[in-house]
Amino acid sequence: MHLRYPVVLFLPLLLSVAVHAQSTSGDAAGGDTADLAKKLSNPVASLISAPFQFNYDSKIGPDERGHRLTMNVQPVVPISISDDWNMISRTILPVTTQSDISPGSGSQSGLGDITQSLFFSPKAPGAGGIIWGAGPAFLLPTATNDLLGAKKWGLGPTLVLLKQSHGFTYGFLTNQIWSVASVKNNRDRAPLSSLFLQPFLSYTTPTAWTYGINAESTYDWHAHQAAVPVNLTVAKLTKVGKLPVSFTGGVRYWAATSATSPHGWGYRAVITLLFPQ
Repeated sequence: MHLRYPVVLFLPLLLSVAVHAQSTSGDAAGGDTADLAKKLSNPVASLISAPFQFNYDSKIGPDERGHRLTMNVQPVVPISISDDWNMISRTILPVTTQSDISPGSGSQSGLGDITQSLFFSPKAPGAGGIIWGAGPAFLLPTATNDLLGAKKWGLGPTLVLLKQSHGFTYGFLTNQIWSVASVKNNRDRAPLSSLFLQPFLSYTTPTAWTYGINAESTYDWHAHQAAVPVNLTVAKLTKVGKLPVSFTGGVRYWAATSATSPHGWGYRAVITLLFPQ
């Protein structure tokens, strides 16, 4: 499944659409759009959004012959629960097509496991402008193929901590998930204990361009293996008609790899629909 070149060609096309949309929308470079771009960099902002994130990775598996294309559907919905607190629901549903991720594995397409996080976050920043949210994270065994999921129910804590100042957003998001039960007929699967850690840094310009870097690190406590892709992205928030939309393109490099992770370079493209309240 040699998908590298279509994805590479798609990234500049995505950014050109964003630039064209900017030129055809009179208020795209206005302060309101830049403010929305800054909110989009905050994982616990009071902003409904629907990102569709496409990732392409290659050189997967012990013989590095595997390829994977994943679309993560990632709706974010803030819910006001009091005068001072929000609950932010963040869902990640992977839709994956992959092949040759291990010798003799063939090809698979379908849904992966859902990761559902609920952050309880103060509506106002704390001392020093610190923004934070904490709550539970759940792993739901929704995979439609054995090779697309863990076949486990999982549970653990999640935390995000960040600060925004002078256009910069920096902080980290983390969760730790342990398996608590197996899906029927899959009790032979190894127990799950996985740490996710995502430090991030971005800068948003007055014209709503955002330049970012992050590392989406995972660590398997049972296998004692880490996988660390470092992502470099450029995003433009504009308006298509009256709807705010963010277009993102980027590359990733697997700085640390495990026996089952991709190697080398990968690619990312994101379309995010925003619904300001």
